[in-house]
Amino acid sequence: MKKLVIAIDGPAGAGKSTVARIVAQCLGYVYIDTGAMYRAVAWQALQSAKPTAETIAEIAAAGNIELTYADGKTSVRIAGKDVSEAIRTPRVSNMVSEVAQIPAVRQHLLALQRRMAESGGVVMDGRDIGSHVLPNADLKIFLTASIDERARRRWLELTAKGYQIDLGQLKTDIACRDKKDCERKTAPLIQAEDAVLIDTTQLSINGAVEAILKLCEQRSAHV
Repeated sequence: MKKLVIAIDGPAGAGKSTVARIVAQCLGYVYIDTGAMYRAVAWQALQSAKPTAETIAEIAAAGNIELTYADGKTSVRIAGKDVSEAIRTPRVSNMVSEVAQIPAVRQHLLALQRRMAESGGVVMDGRDIGSHVLPNADLKIFLTASIDERARRRWLELTAKGYQIDLGQLKTDIACRDKKDCERKTAPLIQAEDAVLIDTTQLSINGAVEAILKLCEQRSAHV
């Protein structure tokens, strides 16, 4: 049976990474977290006092971002340094949308992401995977949820790590990121015409995973 290329898109906090990772585990596929790639670039940029679009593009062009996936966990390294936890801070989250708007950054990471998917058997998640990175993906999913629910999930995630976060401010930050992602000129966040919409507001992680696995089974029978 042919191994599928599965693209999962959606806004911040919709559960893309968690769901995509479990789907990949269930299918025995490779999971590729493209958001982590942009976060790694943002983290590296923040090590500079005054990062510019040019210097940020140079970080992406260096091609030294490594993603490894083992035992249900994605590890991220840039320039040989493990930044798996460092890229999940609020500071990086606030920076990553700006990084993603730089065309040269997207161009460099796009080439790397497409190479990763060439042999199939991958689940790749992000904001422009089905619409731009992998337009010929065998299955495209657009995962979303209400902004209140997405803010609540992110708040729980961050407070569990010890961050003191105001839920109202977090909701504002997510709404701002949604706006930036949807309005950027290069590869904006949109639902691809042939993507299946799954709203996870009232859906558990397992429920979302089961829905996608059922779609994979149906799609496998026709490719």
